[in-house]
Formats: sequence, C-alpha cells, structure tokens
Amino acid sequence: MSRLIRIFDTTLRDGEQSPGAAMNPDEKLMVAKQLARLGVDIIEAGFAYSSPGDFEAVRRIAQEVEGPTICSLARARPEDIDRAWEALKGAPKVRIHTFISTSDIHLKHQFRLTREQARERAVEMVTRARGYVEDVEFSPMDATRSDVKYLYEVLEAAIEAGATTVNIPDTVGYATPQEFGRLIRGIRENVPNIKQAVISVHCHNDLGMAVPNSLAAVMEGAGQVECTINGIGERAGNASMEEIVMGLRTRKDFYGADTKIVTEEIIKTSRLVSKITGMVVQPNKAIVGANAFAHASGIHQDGLLKEKTTYEIMRPESVGLGKSTLVMGKLSGRHAFRQRLEELGFKPTKDELNRAFERFKRLADQKKEIYEEDLEAIISEELQTIPETYRLKSLYVESGTDKTPTARIELEIDGKVVQQTGTGDGPVDAAYRTIAAMTKTKSTLVTYAVKAITGGTDAQGEVMVRVEEGPKTVTGHGADTDIIVASAKAYLNALNKLIYWKSRKDDAPKIHYI
Repeated sequence: MSRLIRIFDTTLRDGEQSPGAAMNPDEKLMVAKQLARLGVDIIEAGFAYSSPGDFEAVRRIAQEVEGPTICSLARARPEDIDRAWEALKGAPKVRIHTFISTSDIHLKHQFRLTREQARERAVEMVTRARGYVEDVEFSPMDATRSDVKYLYEVLEAAIEAGATTVNIPDTVGYATPQEFGRLIRGIRENVPNIKQAVISVHCHNDLGMAVPNSLAAVMEGAGQVECTINGIGERAGNASMEEIVMGLRTRKDFYGADTKIVTEEIIKTSRLVSKITGMVVQPNKAIVGANAFAHASGIHQDGLLKEKTTYEIMRPESVGLGKSTLVMGKLSGRHAFRQRLEELGFKPTKDELNRAFERFKRLADQKKEIYEEDLEAIISEELQTIPETYRLKSLYVESGTDKTPTARIELEIDGKVVQQTGTGDGPVDAAYRTIAAMTKTKSTLVTYAVKAITGGTDAQGEVMVRVEEGPKTVTGHGADTDIIVASAKAYLNALNKLIYWKSRKDDAPKIHYI
C-alpha cells in the first residue's frame, strides 16, 4: 500500500516572493479556493506579520476556505508568532510555521547569534506557537549547509518543545539528490524523537534540483513536500507541485507513495496562477507547459495514434487537458494528417489524401506550424467536386513603383498547357486580365476579398472572389502563402464553377453557388 505524502502548498507565500508575482488579498483568496479544489493538504496563506495586506489575506483564507489546513509563516520572534495567531484564530484547521537558521553562514553574518542562542530561540518560539495551536511546524533554515550534528540537536529540541512537523529546507538550492537523501536518512536515524513529528522538505531550484531533491527525500521517509504551482518562488523558484504529484502518481511502483491531489484540477490551477501573477509558463515546462502533451514528430504521431502509451506516460485528461495535440508541421506523417482531416469532418479518398498531403508538405516547408484553418483550405480545394477545366501550372509577376505590373501565366486548359503574358494596374489585376484573356471568359469580377487564415507573417492568405456571368453568380476560393498565387487560384476556381454550371444547362433565374 502506498504512503500518502502531504502536499504543503506555499504558492501564496514563497511563490509570491517571485519578482512581480505579488497578489492582493482577493487574488490570494481566489487561488486558495482553487488550491482547496485541487486537494492540497496545507496552504501556507502568507506571512501575517509582513504587511497588513498579508495579514488580511491569511485571515480571510483561514475563515473562508474549507478543507486544507491554513498556515501562516512566522519568524522565530514573539511578535511574529502572536500576529500569526491573530490572523488564524477561530478557523477550524490552522498551523503556525516558524523558522530560524542553523547554518554557521547565516548565524554569523545575518542573525549574529551563536548556535546555543539559535537553539534556545527555536525552542522558545515553538513553545510559544504551541501555546496557541496544536499544529506547529519548525524549519531550520539553510539546513543543507548546516553542521549535521548541530542540526540533529536543534530538531530534537524543537520536537521536544512541541513541533509536530520539522521541515528541512534546501534554502539556496545547494544540495544534490544523493546528498539530500542522505541528510533525510541521517535525521531519521539520529534524531531520537523524530517519530513524534512528520519530516517535511522545502527545496529551491537554483541548480535545477528542487524536484529531484524532494523526491529523493520521499524515498528516504519524508512525509510532506513543500512546493508551489508552476514552481514559482524566490530566485529560480521552488519545487513544482505538479511535477512532484505526477512524478509520485506516474511512478507509484518506484516511490511507493502518492498524494490526495485531484490531478484533473492541475491545468486549471496552473493557468489561474499564471494569469494572476503574470508569470507565463514556458512551453516545454513539464506537465503544464503548452508542449507537454504536443507531438510534432511523424514517428511519435504514428505511434501515438496506434497506441497512446507508445509516447505518453500520462494521459492528458489526468491533469485536466482534453486530449493530446498532434502539431501539424513538416515532421508530421500521413497517418497523423489523415487523422486530423477526419477530426475536421473530411473523409478523403486515397488519391485525394495523397494530393492533399503533397500540398500540406509544401506548405509545411513555408510555415512553422499548420493550423486547422490551413488544413481546411487545402482539403476543400483537393476535395473539389467541380471538374477543373482550368488548372494553374505556374505564375510569375513583376511589379514595382517604376514598373508596369506584368504577369506571365501558364495554365492547363482541357489537358493542354498554354502560356500568356499580360499587364494590369497592379499584380493581381495583371494576373486576372491575363487569365481572362487565356480563358476567353465573358464573366465580370464582382467581389474580391483577402484575409489571413492564421496570424503571423508566414500565414496563408485566403482570397474569395465572386464572379458573375449572365444569370449565374459563383464564389471562388484560393489559399496560399503568396497572395498573388492565392488570387489566381480563387479566380480559376470561380471560372471552373461557371463552366460546370453551363454544362448542366440549369435554367434557374439566378444561382449563388458557394
């Protein structure tokens, strides 16, 4: 049976220490309620003594958020402990989290305390906090750079004074997983009363080790992990909650541990925190990044379509995403292309698929990513049921401020290739006049409209034209990254429709075919 690891979320306290990530009380309350839906065990709502705003946030969260234990941070000072209690009192499940450094670096240069004085301060403040609440957490700050024997002594004394959780911080992200795991094992083996408290860990990501260190600690018996949504926090951030949770759940066979987190709420929580703090999640971020469940390689896409476990170790639905994304681009294969077309409602024949796939590959060499609108434009032309009396073979246009716009067009007309050059008032007009002369059409161009199918300078342009001849009005469409080519395709598409309707000898007074 798996051990249950407590998730102590410090997004609202340590996460808020990210530059530019400060939240007001209303925003903190909103995030706290979502954290409760997510199922975290403890919410560190803030540092009540630090400001009136933080005090108010802790107070409101303690009173209004149901489910998790609500915690306030407090330095090992009487005024901090008292202020934390003032913010928490009256709520059903509360915790005071107090801390003081144990590393000689901090004691000498920051706190100006001897080891004995720091130990006495820790005992006094844990005792004071325990006078207010039954749930007290103690942290020896900079534990990973502390003398281990002294660390053991302080932890033993804090537990004796009433600490129910002892948190081991890697405050500056200094440790490696092997070292951190040994430290937790050493605490279990050398602190006589350690079984009276839960071992917690709080790892920073300065060397990119926050998550590996936290998981190494779980392997050595830690029962609580302190982490933040999206890994935000001081400097390079904290251990990422979603990575910890999904790491434990996905590799339950290895860690023998799990959490009570409702993982289907992960994406929603990540996006809320990102929106409120303004801290954008990098696309390749594990679990919650835009690319976490996006597959671009044709080999990967083919395997995924045959069996999802070939390239996905987690289901996107398990973290709150609807489905995986097959990113259509130059690396995509025919299998993924056909799958995406079917999702869009198209069921091409083998020949239609082959023609469309060739066009797709040509377009993919011009665009970084192919969007659904691009695919629809391609397939709508390739699935065209109107016979192509006129087919564009090539187009060359010259135009400039001191040059008469000239178009050289090569068409296939009823199977015969013909070529002609013509001029006009602009490049599109030159192309249209030349095509009109080559096809000997008597039609009139009624409407010409251009739009970008997708954003960006590499977007396909879609051209829509309306052409009228006698009682018939038809609409033509064309798409290409070259707007002149798209214009020629749209015009020829309309002319082909006119030829088709003429061949049907339809006597209806006026038809608008789209």
